Amino acid sequence: MSEASGLEVIVLAAGRGKRMRSKSPKMVHTLAGRPLLQHVLDAVSALAPERVHVVVGHQAEQVQDVVGAEADVNWVQQGEPQGTGHAVGAALPSLARDATALILLGDVPLVSVPTLQACVAAAGPNSVALVTAELDDPAQLGRIVRNEDGSVAAIVEYADATDAQREQKEINSGIMALPAALLGELLVGVSADNAQGEYYLTDIVTLARARHIDVVAVSAPTQQEVAGVNDRAELAELERHYQQRIAQELMEGGVTLADPSRLDVRGNVSAGEDCFIDVNVVLQGRVVMGDSVTIGPGCVISDSELGSGVYVHPNTVVEGAVVAADCNLGPFARIRPGTQLGEGVKIGNFVETKQARLGAGTKASHLAYLGDAELGEDCNVGAGTVTCNYDGVSKHRTSIGDRVFVGTNSTLVAPIGIGDDAYVGAGSTLTSKVGDGDLAIGRARQRNIHGWVRPDRREAKDD
Repeated sequence: MSEASGLEVIVLAAGRGKRMRSKSPKMVHTLAGRPLLQHVLDAVSALAPERVHVVVGHQAEQVQDVVGAEADVNWVQQGEPQGTGHAVGAALPSLARDATALILLGDVPLVSVPTLQACVAAAGPNSVALVTAELDDPAQLGRIVRNEDGSVAAIVEYADATDAQREQKEINSGIMALPAALLGELLVGVSADNAQGEYYLTDIVTLARARHIDVVAVSAPTQQEVAGVNDRAELAELERHYQQRIAQELMEGGVTLADPSRLDVRGNVSAGEDCFIDVNVVLQGRVVMGDSVTIGPGCVISDSELGSGVYVHPNTVVEGAVVAADCNLGPFARIRPGTQLGEGVKIGNFVETKQARLGAGTKASHLAYLGDAELGEDCNVGAGTVTCNYDGVSKHRTSIGDRVFVGTNSTLVAPIGIGDDAYVGAGSTLTSKVGDGDLAIGRARQRNIHGWVRPDRREAKDD
């Protein structure tokens, strides 16, 4: 069956997650910078389903908020939780009767698209498909019970399992697919006559076999793919697995990592050849790197493009910036959103930029703030320079031409323009336009007072 042919998805996301010990519902906790539920929704979106139904309950508004109003999701309120069967039953009226239903758990974030595709393909017109896995430590997960011929006979929840069944390593992932009409028929026969007094979705397997309906097991390729998150320790374990997988992909693509275990990717990263990333680097959102980019230790790069040959020195933050080839940033620099740097620009230690465009070859080597500013090519910005862009009500821009020298400790009060080849004397406060080639000096006149006595000495003299 094609994954786009009448496929509808039910995601169970109503669990409270008491073991997380959190005021927030489990589904909003993040893995690699994204909520657990979002990982699942991203995976199912690749199947191009006709509709996605998310069953929520505890703190439903928080869960809906993290996904966003723009998400194409049908939210289903479960009400008082009475088990997974009850949750699926809440969504069932929203499904087309001739659809194929794919059921997933919102706290199993690393399930892959190929596994979901295989599960859907195995769900025939009169069969149930489910994803299973062999775990080293199956803990309290439901066990797969097989017949002598190897076919699936039942799923037994841990609380109801015998000692022998608990010894089994094959578990139910909670992911299954079957025709929606068949799902409705089987759910009618599910009862709450069990150790937990809940309506188990897994009971439909036994009911299906009693009707001689095939149950097909699809084996997950890795344990982590079907691992659920029940507490913060399990969340951290999956985080490390995810990061190791991304690190491996980057290295296979030509990136050298100083220590693959000390890189965190929280978004999508693409990199050219011969890039080097040092330890404790965080890459967030969409990050694009050209060839031979070097990122030093302790850097955070978010939603930015770094051209070939860019060198980001230690402890530098780059956010929402476009950085051309051969730029040098940091150490301890902050490149804020809206920054565009031309080729060979140098942003040194303790320099901050925001909504700033710097032309090729321009340098601000240390201790400066360049906000709402446009600088031409081959400028030099001295230490302590500040573009005063905010008057308490509105932001104003500073415009600086090519080959301008701005001396140390200069204050440029926007809105202001400085022409090409101008020179600003150190310690100047400028409030009006500077023409091409002009020398601008805006200092207070120096005054020396002879015979001045320090206040502490005056008090001693009076005593």
